[in-house]
Order: sequence, then C-alpha cells, then structure tokens
Amino acid sequence: MALPFLPGNSFNPNLGKTKFHKSQLFDYRNDISTMVGEHKSGIGGAPLPGQKLKPRHSAFPSGEGSDKPAWLAFDRQVLSFDAYFQEAVNEKREEQFRVRKCKVYFYLEDDSIQVNEPQVKNSGIPQGTLIRRHRIPLPPPNEDEYYTVEHFNVGKEITLYGRTFKLTNCNQFTANFLRKLGVQVNLPEGTPTDPYSNYRKQLDDSMQPLRPYERYDTLKQFLDNDGKVLRFYCYWDDSDAMFGDSREMVMHYFLADDTIEIREKITPNSGRDAAPKFLNRARLPKNAPTPLNQPGEKTDRTVLNVFGPTGHGGRYILDSLKTGAVHLDFYHDGDLTIGSVINVWGRKMVICDCDEFTREYYRSKYGITEFGPMAYKAPAPGRPGRVVPPYNGFGSEEDSLCSCAGLIPKPPRRDFIKFMEKDRHGLESNVLRFMARMDTTKPIDADRRFIISYFLSDDTLLVFEPPVRNSGVIGGKFLERGRVKKPGQELYKSEPSAYYLAQDLFVGAKVQFNNHIFVLIDADEYAFRYMEKHSPEFPVAHVHNILGKLKDQALKNTDEIKQFFLRNDPNSTGQIPYEVFRNLLTQVCGNKLVEHEIMTLGRYFSERQDEQVNMNVLLGVAQEQLRKHNFENFTRLKQLMMHHDTSRTGNITRKKVRMVSKAFHVPVSDDLLRAILEKLAGTDDTPMNYQEFVDLLNWRENPVEPLHYTAAPTTLDKWVGAESRDNVMMVQYTPLMGEIFGANMSDS
Repeated sequence: MALPFLPGNSFNPNLGKTKFHKSQLFDYRNDISTMVGEHKSGIGGAPLPGQKLKPRHSAFPSGEGSDKPAWLAFDRQVLSFDAYFQEAVNEKREEQFRVRKCKVYFYLEDDSIQVNEPQVKNSGIPQGTLIRRHRIPLPPPNEDEYYTVEHFNVGKEITLYGRTFKLTNCNQFTANFLRKLGVQVNLPEGTPTDPYSNYRKQLDDSMQPLRPYERYDTLKQFLDNDGKVLRFYCYWDDSDAMFGDSREMVMHYFLADDTIEIREKITPNSGRDAAPKFLNRARLPKNAPTPLNQPGEKTDRTVLNVFGPTGHGGRYILDSLKTGAVHLDFYHDGDLTIGSVINVWGRKMVICDCDEFTREYYRSKYGITEFGPMAYKAPAPGRPGRVVPPYNGFGSEEDSLCSCAGLIPKPPRRDFIKFMEKDRHGLESNVLRFMARMDTTKPIDADRRFIISYFLSDDTLLVFEPPVRNSGVIGGKFLERGRVKKPGQELYKSEPSAYYLAQDLFVGAKVQFNNHIFVLIDADEYAFRYMEKHSPEFPVAHVHNILGKLKDQALKNTDEIKQFFLRNDPNSTGQIPYEVFRNLLTQVCGNKLVEHEIMTLGRYFSERQDEQVNMNVLLGVAQEQLRKHNFENFTRLKQLMMHHDTSRTGNITRKKVRMVSKAFHVPVSDDLLRAILEKLAGTDDTPMNYQEFVDLLNWRENPVEPLHYTAAPTTLDKWVGAESRDNVMMVQYTPLMGEIFGANMSDS
C-alpha cells in the first residue's frame, strides 16, 4: 500500500544521483525514422517504472566515493586467456581435423574482444589476428546482448561468430581479477595435440640435407669493428715505367668488412691530377689480376646432374664437396705488416709505417712489438741559403740587408721582446757599468778614467768620461750610444759583422772601440750582482766553473797553498785579506784566471761589509730639505698613515710608509727616503712604527744639529774619485779549501 501523498511522506528520487541525461528515443533504421524508445532507460539511465533492462556492459562492484567510468578505471587492463578451437578438414587423407591454438583478449575498458593465433612455420593457412578488437554479440537467440566479463572463465566455451573456442588457461592478472569479482577460477586444462602437426614435425626431423646451407654472419663483425680503421703508409716504385717515379700512398683497412682503400699523397706542384682515391674501397684479392669468369662459373652453390638427360626427368643435387667452386684468396689484417709487399692489381706496394692505433691493434691481437718504420724516401733537400750582397757602405748593415729583401725598402726590425724584458723597469736598470782606462803609453791618456755602460735591452754601448778639474782634458760623452763592432773585420762583406756583447765585458777584459783600446778595471755593484745572478750567460761569474779551473791548478801546489795560509793567518781565524787572497790566486793560476773571476771568488767566500752611514747625517739632510720647502704638515701625515693602519697597532709596512710619503709629496729625495727607511726597517714587508718615523722628520719639535755636508755622492761621482772603495775586506779561505781539496783538507 502506497503512502498517502501528504507533506512529509514524499521522497526526492534525485538524491544521490549524478547523471541526469535523457535517452535517445528516435533513430533511423534502413533510412526509415523509427521509434526505439521502448527499450531505452529513463533520465540518468534509471529504468522506467515496470521496465527491466538487459545489461549492456560488464557490471563491477562499486567502491567508495564516486564511481569512475569503465574506460578510465580499467584503462590498459586486459584479460588474457589461452584457447583453442577444432577445425574440420575435408577431402584430405592425412588429416580430418586441426587443433588451432590461439589467444583471447578481453578489454575491460569497453568489453571488446580480440582473438590472435600464433603463426606456425609452413602452416599453409592464414594466421595472426583472427578476430579484430570489437564488441562481439552473443550467439542466437541472445544476439541483442554482448559478451561481458561474466562469460569468461577457465574451462568455459565461447562461441564467436559460429566458431567455438575452449578457454584452457589464463595469466596471473586475469586469475586475480576474476577472484576479486567473486568468480571461482577453474584449474587449467590441457590442449589436445594436433595429429597433423606431429606428423609434420616427425617428417622435418627425419630429413637430413646433403649439404647444409652456408650462412655468412657478418653482423657481429660489423657491430664490433664499425669505425675501426687500420692506417698504413706505403709507396709504389713506378720508376721502371717511362716518366715514372716513386709515389707515396696511404692504405686504409676497414675491420668492419675486411675491405681496403688506397689514397695517394699528392704534393703541391707535382704535376698530377688530385684524384680522390687511388683504389676504391673493396676486398683486395691476393692473386690479382684474375682471369674473367664465365657466366655461372662463380656461384654460391654448385648443382650436379646425377643421372638422366638434361631437362625433363633429370635428377639434380647440390655439390656438398664444392668440387667446382671458384675460391679467391683476399688480403686480411694478418697479411699487412711493416715491410711486407702487397699486390694491388699488379702493382707492388711496400708497407713502410703505420699509425699509433694500428700499432696498438697488432700489439694486442698478434703480440707484435717491433714497429720500426722503413726509410722509403730520400731526405728532403735543404733549403738553399740566401746569397746576401756585400755591404755597400750606405747606412747600417741591417738597413742595407733589409733593402735587399724586397722592392720596397723597410727599416730593420728590432727585437721587441728582448727590449720589453731588458728595458728599465722599477729599480732594475738592466745597464752594466764598468770602469775602464786607456791602454796607452801616453801619460796624459793613461790617467784618464772612463765609464762604459752596456745596455742589455738593445746591446748598445755608451762611453762617458767624467770631467776632472785641472786635468787638461774636457770630460763628457766620449762615445755616442750605439752598437760597436769588434776589430779586425772587413767593411764591405756579405757576412754580418760581429758586435760587442755583454759576455765580452768583464773586469780585466781588453776591448777596442774605434781604434781606442780600453782595459776594464772595475764594475759597479749592480753589474756584479746581475752577472752572478745570470751566471750561465757569463762564464767569468760562474763560481762552479771557476772552482773547477782553480782545482786543476791547486792540486799541483797543495803544500805551498797550505803553508801560505799558515803564514798569513797565524791565529787560525779562517780569514785573510782580499789583497793577500788575490796575490795567492795570481801566483797559483797565473793567467788562467782573469781579474773578474778572482773578484767573483772573493765575493762568494767573504762577508761583504756595506758602508755604514750615520743616521744623524741622514736625518740632518732630510730635515734641511724639509726646512727649505717649509714643510710643517706632520700631523696630517700621521693621520694619513693611521688611515692605512686598519688594526690600530701603530705599525705598517715599510712599503706603505714610502707610498704614503710619496703620495703626500714629502719634499725628501727618493734615495734619501729609501736610506732612512732601510735604517728603520729591513725589508719592504717589515712592519715599522710610522709615528716614530714622522717624529724623526719633524724639524720643528725634534730638530737635528745642522751639519755642513756636501752633496751625497752618486755611483758616477764615486768612480770619479781617486780610488773606489772595495767592500770585500776579508775572504774566508776555509770553505774555499773544502770546495777544492775536500772536507779533510779544510779541517786540517
């Protein structure tokens, strides 16, 4: 009994529904408009009152949440079954039926079915996809319904378009899926054997071919050796032919397919056309050229006529012994070695060398270790020397030589790299200065002194004569700066002239500049230091070479040298004056050692004493310069130095003190400032008290007693005086004797 239609007794049928579409009630069938709505559902797919709808798709249990459509929930999920069907064979004695195995696939997303039959060799029937994927209706009388997942299980039979398939097994996914749907999966069943298939298998196994088919598998060789090429350098001596000569070749052996390619090395202006290849890439026979084969003579297989006439009724078999086969021997990698001769279609080519990859290949595969190349071509003729015309007297020799190099005269190029390396930069002047005197018998010229400056940047010389009062000689520049030729050379010659170099100038050397002979008697400290620093370039400053020369002479006078040291050093202090040391070397070696070598040994085995300058003298001169320029801003100078003292320790490096003083324009000469800073701090990186430095310069608060002084002498003025003071005072002979005679002699 229905409830009365009163408020509170009615229910909304749309609660919980998600679909509200209407069914299609009209359609065309055979081009006639008809009504098909009697079997259609209502709104949202719900059945109408009193209507029973047949399921059109597989029904799956609903889960939690909203239901996903089947095409989304079961995308790419397929049930797979093993099946077979039996097919009758008519009018054939060997078989009456066939058992054909196949695979049945059921797609869960749209209930479509596909049937595939594995292909069997020589089956004689079309196999593969028997039924393409689509929905398949049930057999009559239910042809208006389609197969769903409920119709599939192991052991069931399904009829697809009149052909009955027996499902015998399924995969693991299919079994698990059916169990989740509540279906009890049956046990797998066996597939009956096909009698005719067994008969064909026995027949195939019983057949023994007289000669098996030969299979040439080159794929593995290609995959292993693709891109690997052996390169050989060879030559072909074609000098026996008219206008023939020796021709260089490059042979490539491709390991991928055992082919050979040859290219010719054509030099420029050889008179030959530049062909891309001398021999195209192909397998090279050893006995080429071979005679031309008749048609059918060279084949993959040889056919023999056993008996019977030619044509109908004859019996033919394959020649398993290959009695009539034509064999050609080709070159392989084992035949190509250095020194071997190969036949390239009648041309004898000698392999002379190979590249590094080829050597490594033969070393790893064949164990060959000797790969000495063969000399197969004459050495290239040397480039003939250019004939230089003699000097014509106009300009310099370099200028005249450059005018012969081309039609347009060009100035000679200077060695710019040497100029940049040896030019003056910072405190490095790269100028060697020597004191010299004239080698003459004239008393006036014998007392003259000259300063010879050698500029390392361009190998030029400058001779300067310091003016001496009341000497009767006007001093000044004696020789303009330039390169000076060595004496005894012709003027008009083709060879370049020899000029004085830095190695020709040393203490004791005798040089001639423009018919004036000079003897070098001294050198400045920079020249000594530079020559000792670059001793490989200056043999006279190389201590080890000098000790070697001294050792040869000293071993002959061992007792005399020992007695000499005992006489001149009775207190055994280990030191003797430099002049005594010089006299000893002169007596022992004679003219074997020059003066510069003796001075080098004295400097090496001595404690040189620098000239000590009084600090008060330096401060007096500095305060006098500050007083003349009226400099009194010492407070600001302290503040500027304090700005560089970031840690506020009161100390900054000597380099920073000099930098701040130069930036503040303190009116003190640079040499004097350096001398004061060297007294207060040892090196540029040594910290020093900048407040003490400023207080020492403050001539207002800390005046120094004025001194009557002369101008500070420069290096040039020191050499102008009567004698130049030698800083080497005492020589330590103990380590010298240890270098010459060994440790035992030095201890005694």
